Amino acid sequence: MSVSKEQITTALKQVIFFAKANNIVDLGMIHDIEINGNEVKIVVVFPKLDDPAVGIVSNSIDKTLKAEIANDLVITIKPISEKDLGIGPLSGVKNIIAIISGKGGVGKSTVAANLAVSLAKAGHDVGILDADIMGPSVPIMFGVEDGQPGVIEREGKPKMIPIENHGVKILSLGFFVKADQALMWRGSMINNAFNQLMTDAEWGNLDFLVIDMPPGTGDIQLTLAQSYKIKGAVLVTTPQKIAVADVRRAAMMYRQDKLEIPILGIVENMSYFIPDDMPEKKYYIFGKGSSDDLAKELKVPIIGQIPMVAKVRETGDNGKPISLSNDNVVSRAFADLAAKVIESVN
Repeated sequence: MSVSKEQITTALKQVIFFAKANNIVDLGMIHDIEINGNEVKIVVVFPKLDDPAVGIVSNSIDKTLKAEIANDLVITIKPISEKDLGIGPLSGVKNIIAIISGKGGVGKSTVAANLAVSLAKAGHDVGILDADIMGPSVPIMFGVEDGQPGVIEREGKPKMIPIENHGVKILSLGFFVKADQALMWRGSMINNAFNQLMTDAEWGNLDFLVIDMPPGTGDIQLTLAQSYKIKGAVLVTTPQKIAVADVRRAAMMYRQDKLEIPILGIVENMSYFIPDDMPEKKYYIFGKGSSDDLAKELKVPIIGQIPMVAKVRETGDNGKPISLSNDNVVSRAFADLAAKVIESVN
């Protein structure tokens, strides 16, 4: 018997992609249909290929076509990702860089904000996503804590428009939560919020999307590693042994078989103290050497040693990251960090 594409398409309207509560034809998931006698090859587009729905939908296609058209059909299903076709919410993002730490208080958000600014100053299109759901601080650091992201409709669905400042596109849960509001969320709620910031936003074309991750090894870290294509992670620590011990655990999480993300290197924040009145002096008030030992253990480079000066705190609190300036040792350290990140991803 002869089979037509119209027959195939009509039958496939019975196959539902439950994540979007509609059939795969109306959702535009059928990319191509080839027919050669009783052999049918169908190319199906999925948001991501590691989703269990790929197998479920593929099995449903096979059963539906054989039941509706002919049991002797030889059906080949080729899943491809939205990313492969250059479509989807993050298709315009070339490099996703996760900034991670083992514990809070090491200046991870400061590093993320100043890295984003330094990448933008180097001529790149940059966004920053504040994924530290319980303690969003990026809006303060960029001076946009009172901002409200815009909304635009794409394919019948609302999309958030990131706020822009200092040449960087910015999204954070802090835009949607009052400053005095405590978040008491379980893991599923945290993951949903994170995924919305990632995929329900109009990021456009970016060379870099910097993600300020929560400290530790929790739900969002797992979601990031399992659901998104991450170019690399930057480990942030301070020189104390306890901070290095915690960031070691965070690094080991991303080196497990199913979660492997390349570690671009270690940033030692608050590496040494420089007094304003004696810029030639260096005081290693938190010690030294522990980050070097960790780098050797993990076989990754130290890609940044950020001095501790009063201006880092002042500029962060004032919403003007210190990297906006060109005339101090810290901004030069962040510019060097940005250059090494660019070199690593290339």
